[in-house]
Amino acid sequence: MTKNTPLTEMSTEELIKNQKTMGTATAALAGLLASLFILSVYKWITKGFTSLIVVPLALLPIVFVNLKKLKEIKEELEIRDKDVTK
Repeated sequence: MTKNTPLTEMSTEELIKNQKTMGTATAALAGLLASLFILSVYKWITKGFTSLIVVPLALLPIVFVNLKKLKEIKEELEIRDKDVTK
């Protein structure tokens, strides 16, 4: 999938593959950001404020963008499924 390819022009197989890949990557990113945030808060409590706490907060919008794209892919797959069953 290229960045500018509309979802309607992609095959169902491509959509499913992208959904699985993006879902896994998003879950991993969210988990790593949560871990980094927890470790940053722990370091802040034990040793004082550091700018490290800003990193997971700055990267959090990537998770939301990916979740939005996953929702769009899911909706496109549901539309195609409805078209097939008619």
